[in-house]
Amino acid sequence: MAIQNENSVVGIEYEVKEAGTDTVIDSNKGGQPLEFITGKGQIIPGLEKGLEGMKEGESKTITVKAADAYGERNPEAQQVIPREQFEGIDLKKGMTLYGQGEGGETVQVTVVDFNDKEVTIDFNHPLAGKDLEFEVTVTSERPATEEEAATGQVGGGHCEGGSCGCSH
Repeated sequence: MAIQNENSVVGIEYEVKEAGTDTVIDSNKGGQPLEFITGKGQIIPGLEKGLEGMKEGESKTITVKAADAYGERNPEAQQVIPREQFEGIDLKKGMTLYGQGEGGETVQVTVVDFNDKEVTIDFNHPLAGKDLEFEVTVTSERPATEEEAATGQVGGGHCEGGSCGCSH
């Protein structure tokens, strides 16, 4: 069966590089496959689109343009914040920090520059503006169960001999 654009549970093994380079940005080769449900926005849109029609065991290279990956860089996504808000942090240019956004979500920022009074941070994703190249193999593919399709969670949360979330 080929991957559908909605409600397929897909497992992939991948290695991703910035297009045109040999530098591996991320990989799960030799580890657990990445499992997701299609049509739920769980992976970058360009990769999900590139997987459509592939079958279990099939491999290919998928190039994803920045706009379909982490978006283009937004030059206005920088902010200057008083240094005292970074109390106790050994700041370094280029380091990634995690904070809390206005809606309570986790926000990733990069330290652009700093001095004794202020810190300039960038809210762009580190891969924004970059075209990505994925070497991907489909390790599994099946229709999602009703519960998986409804919750967006692979495996759906069935529990054996205890309450969910507890390890035995």
